Amino acid sequence: MKCRHCKTELKHLFVDLVNCPPSNAMLTREELVMPELYYPLKIYVCHQCYLVQVDEMKNAEEIFDEKYTYFSSFSTSWLAHSKQYVDYMMDRFGYHEDSLVIEIASNDGYLLQYFKEYNVPVLGIEPTANTAKAAAEKGIESIIDFFGTDFAQKRLVDKGIRADLIIGNNVLAHVPDVNDFVQGMKRTLKGDGVITMEFPHLMKLVEENQFDTIYHEHFSYFSFHAVRTIFNSQGLELFDVQEIPTHGGSLRIFARHMEDDSKEITSNVFDLLEKEQNAGLTTLEYYDGFQEIVNRIKYDTWSFLIQKKREGKKVVGYGAAAKGNTLMNYCGIKGNDLISFVCDASPHKQGKYLPASRIPVYEPDRIREYKPDFVIIFPWNLKQEIGEQLSYIRDWGGKFVVFIPELNVF
Repeated sequence: MKCRHCKTELKHLFVDLVNCPPSNAMLTREELVMPELYYPLKIYVCHQCYLVQVDEMKNAEEIFDEKYTYFSSFSTSWLAHSKQYVDYMMDRFGYHEDSLVIEIASNDGYLLQYFKEYNVPVLGIEPTANTAKAAAEKGIESIIDFFGTDFAQKRLVDKGIRADLIIGNNVLAHVPDVNDFVQGMKRTLKGDGVITMEFPHLMKLVEENQFDTIYHEHFSYFSFHAVRTIFNSQGLELFDVQEIPTHGGSLRIFARHMEDDSKEITSNVFDLLEKEQNAGLTTLEYYDGFQEIVNRIKYDTWSFLIQKKREGKKVVGYGAAAKGNTLMNYCGIKGNDLISFVCDASPHKQGKYLPASRIPVYEPDRIREYKPDFVIIFPWNLKQEIGEQLSYIRDWGGKFVVFIPELNVF
């Protein structure tokens, strides 16, 4: 395997999660009698550009198909985050009726709807038809396709469509050919335009033991150093960066054309580069030892579940998230003898079964009926939001559990 960015041969293993099905490949009842395809999940670090990445064993067209079940609008905290972002961008850059905002991986219109409220023209680009349909119901035009250089040139630039603002939230990690993707944004961006992208920060993944954020959808895992190197190679300059709390600790980067001198590079850029360098992210030693940490979490997870089973306690999960599937798959949890079921607010997941473990997914009201002793919050980044929604489990002495960054019962 060669590096997605610099084409250097990859030799340094970061972590090996063995193999598993794609983490969002939910199963229907009819599919329970059919075999599942498992793919290797090995993560490498490039010793040249320090991009952390997985081999593309499962291609993007297969992952983001009509069965894709992630709809952004089912998280109230994510909607609030998106609204705050739009208000901030409107105040900082002053978009108006003659501007054009393009979001790549616009999902169900969760974010562009707030620009529409300001009467700013918007366009979504979304590869999954079911989420794009939900966006259309909000009045948001979407092109159903994958974004890249060829798409940008033929479907946008050649038709006179160029953006004042290009947004990509939690999409950069999903891109197999990251150079082609960034070059596509370069071509689509107006001369004085701005690109913002949000993605989980690799430093937080390592510091907080967030190995469950690794799955086949995520082809790359970015440090600020690595993403700056990639953007620079395609003629784009990062002029600002913000550290934000979403998804356990993310970065929001701001990019412009290198030829655009109307936006000064802020001190945030240099401060974060120095912070990463001091932490060692541009050394191979930084990535050593992560496998041992991951294995310890696996042992703690098994110990907790087996102990509660022997004690006759009832354990369920909340959030049919890819995070939880990565955790359970690596731990080898199969069937619902240790975790009776998982609940999720999204009707697109209810009535289905988790990949590999085949644990059933129900509506949240099932928790009130079942009265479990423990509720495992798999999307730990939303534990406050979920904890408030399910606070009623305290009425019968129920407790919450998270396994990342370490076992915590509260």
